[in-house]
Amino acid sequence: MDSPSYMLSKIAEKDNLTVYELFFGPNHPGMHGNFGYVLEMIGTEIVKVRPNAGHLHRGFEKLMEQKLWVQNIALVPRICVADPDPNEVAYCTAIEKILRVDIPDRAKFLRTITLEMSRLSSFLMGMGALAAAVGLYTAMNIMTADRDLILDLFEWLTGARVYHMFSIPGGVRNDLPDGFVERLYKVLDHLEKRLIEYDKLLFENPIIHKRLKGLGYVSKEDAVKYGLTGPNLRASGNPYDVRVDDPYAAYPYLDVRVITQEGGDALTRAIQIRLEFEETINLIRRALKTMPEGEIRLNLGNLSALKVPKGEAYAKVESSKGEFGYYVVSDGGMKPYRVAVRGPSLPAGLLLAQKHLPKMKIDDVAAWMASLAICPPDIDK
Repeated sequence: MDSPSYMLSKIAEKDNLTVYELFFGPNHPGMHGNFGYVLEMIGTEIVKVRPNAGHLHRGFEKLMEQKLWVQNIALVPRICVADPDPNEVAYCTAIEKILRVDIPDRAKFLRTITLEMSRLSSFLMGMGALAAAVGLYTAMNIMTADRDLILDLFEWLTGARVYHMFSIPGGVRNDLPDGFVERLYKVLDHLEKRLIEYDKLLFENPIIHKRLKGLGYVSKEDAVKYGLTGPNLRASGNPYDVRVDDPYAAYPYLDVRVITQEGGDALTRAIQIRLEFEETINLIRRALKTMPEGEIRLNLGNLSALKVPKGEAYAKVESSKGEFGYYVVSDGGMKPYRVAVRGPSLPAGLLLAQKHLPKMKIDDVAAWMASLAICPPDIDK
């Protein structure tokens, strides 16, 4: 009862009704990380919201200025724990733009495969979180177990389950180990068969439809106005995908299908993830079938002594949660002069919260956050 997540304090009277203040997070099972909302409530209805950020602040952008170019590879994945690999690729791509180098084709495919594997892993975590937010823990437990199969593959490939540090300036650290492709195909087949079960447990479940339909509606125009990207943008009818509109890695060689819907509410966003999950499975298969042989990285010398010439570049990638963009400035030294990160969670987590949460019930907050795939470390970077 003493946890700040559950403490209620009377703060005002409004229309002869008591207004209470509730801390939703950072220490709350429905919160997606060390972040929170201070909610002013009458009964179970929210009347005002104040985002309560800062609990996870690590100063990523300023810290990168103090580290060697290659050292930051271990830092940037932490900006979004659930989907770390897009940060690696965006950061490395910005460096390569300043260096004016083009990495080998095989390295482009290896980056693409790991990006899409990370996307699957993040989708499973996100769908599981949405299930848990409405009490469907069986779906969450199954999706968590399936996600472990992908983490097993990452551990085999990189030695790490969560922060992979696979992409480096000039390419990737290592090639696929013997037997990896065969095992990856088996996992993809397993996940594809699981979709039937996911649908029955979650997406066709009347509880989900009742709880999510109409919740957190975002129009096509507002999605652009508020700066939404990724599946959230496409679920409001905007056919924008960085992989297609500004392609990178091996995506120019692959047929990426852009899926859109018109609903714009939490239910539509949930179904959007389900549809994109299936398309990602197909995309990994196409990448595996068409990946060329050859070198996996350029010879840039000792990366611990890498000097990047004066210049600046912006590189962006399509993560599972939306667009991650890295603006990198070099003064010609062994460390970045400036790095600025544009993540997808800031607009929803801070701006849309002001629009959506007032008049919402307390039990809808966790489901609303899960539907928008808000990643608090991205806000607190």
